[in-house]
Amino acid sequence: MVLIISVEDVIKKFKDLHQRLEVSPSSSSYEKLILHSCALLEVHVALDIVDEMCEAGLTLSTKALHSILQICDDTSEYNLVHRIFSTIRHYNLESDDETFRSMIDFFLKMKDIEGAYKMLDDLEELNLKLTPGMYNAIMAECFQEKNISDGVRVLEHMQCADVKPDSQTFSCLISNSETKEDIAKYYEELKQSGIVATKQIFMALINAYAACGQLEKAKKVILDPLIPPKSLNQIKGFLVSVLASHGQLSGALVIYDKIKQSGHKLEAKEITSLIEHTHSEGELDRLLLLLEELDDTDYWNDACCRIILYCIWNKHLSSAVELCNLLMDKFQSDEQVMEFLFDKVFSLIEESSHLHTFLELLSEIKDKLGLLPSQKRHDSLLRVTATDLHDSDF
Repeated sequence: MVLIISVEDVIKKFKDLHQRLEVSPSSSSYEKLILHSCALLEVHVALDIVDEMCEAGLTLSTKALHSILQICDDTSEYNLVHRIFSTIRHYNLESDDETFRSMIDFFLKMKDIEGAYKMLDDLEELNLKLTPGMYNAIMAECFQEKNISDGVRVLEHMQCADVKPDSQTFSCLISNSETKEDIAKYYEELKQSGIVATKQIFMALINAYAACGQLEKAKKVILDPLIPPKSLNQIKGFLVSVLASHGQLSGALVIYDKIKQSGHKLEAKEITSLIEHTHSEGELDRLLLLLEELDDTDYWNDACCRIILYCIWNKHLSSAVELCNLLMDKFQSDEQVMEFLFDKVFSLIEESSHLHTFLELLSEIKDKLGLLPSQKRHDSLLRVTATDLHDSDF
């Protein structure tokens, strides 16, 4: 039996010990007590100890402050940001960019964008350096909430505070541009500012143009002479994935073939994207070759199920059985294989004809591989089949 001592008991023993020894607690002793309180998720107690420590003329380390912020985040007590910031100001505690980034995140998690701006204004009054990252966090939150106008307005706030945007600022603006004119405008501003365009900028350009339906412009991004040579193939791979997801599979495959001819490989998620968006008949051989390129087990398993689904759509039962056999080598038990098949294949089957093919596949893998669904899966399959039969009668 493990005896759990309350934080109040620990504090009492802490004070009694120092009184008996007739010594004042040191900064390190206080911080150990603060960290212990954080470990017990007693963040209010930890902040009380900070007050006591600072009143005694001792200084809290940035590391301990970050531990408190982390526990506030873990326990979703974001409203404590007001008390923490007040404590930092009152005792002039050491802090850094990470400290204020975390606190801005708390305001944003409370959907209090004005509170985040107010804190930035207070930091400016304290002559503390404001960074692009602080504003980028606000911008990203605005765009995530689909508040495009406020997201764009962050740039104006940066200019008023004399904070220069960085590559991440422009990446965020480009990614959330709604017209090809805005995309071009922000990219031109980036170039005029002298900021080095990172691979994230070119990926943002590709994504933004594709989202605007400007797929030809998206394709031309890889011709930009400012692309860092070491990032070119990665950016091309990203373009392959974007084109595939926007119905431009033939164009994606052309670029994929060129990447292979140059002796490079796509990343696993990009290969998976090609597999996921291949639906037309006659592509099975290519899909199997793509599967061979995957080394990562999780991506391989997912891609294998995608191809099994393709086989069901196009009635390639024998190939589906072979893939199920390969899948068996990746799992510790037959039961895990069947659970994976139901989660990744059966859950995506919608049409009645495909359901019948899936039932045929289950019969085949039962006879040839000895794979059987669990009773729970078997019952759910019966219910779906009964519903399908009932619907077909009307």
